[in-house]
Amino acid sequence: MSTKVGKGRLGEAEIDRIVIAQADDDSAWEKPVRVRRTKPTTVTISAELAARVAFLARLHRKATIEEWITRVIEDRVELEEGAFAGAKRDLTAHAGQR
Repeated sequence: MSTKVGKGRLGEAEIDRIVIAQADDDSAWEKPVRVRRTKPTTVTISAELAARVAFLARLHRKATIEEWITRVIEDRVELEEGAFAGAKRDLTAHAGQR
């Protein structure tokens, strides 16, 4: 079954239809991907920074310091990924103007 469509993207209903049609056809599927969970990482910070983190975690009503740190890191990663994507887009647009 072909899944290519002209210049448009497949809609959700079209994707659902294709998946349902191919669900029992093993030849329509790629080899399974195995994913391994990474081991937790330990980060060492100074006592002064740990105290500041503990204060901010309580201020934000987080149950644990780890919960607050995880949220801060997730927010920062999203910010950085957005900035990177924007910079990449700008470079691509700038290169296309030459």
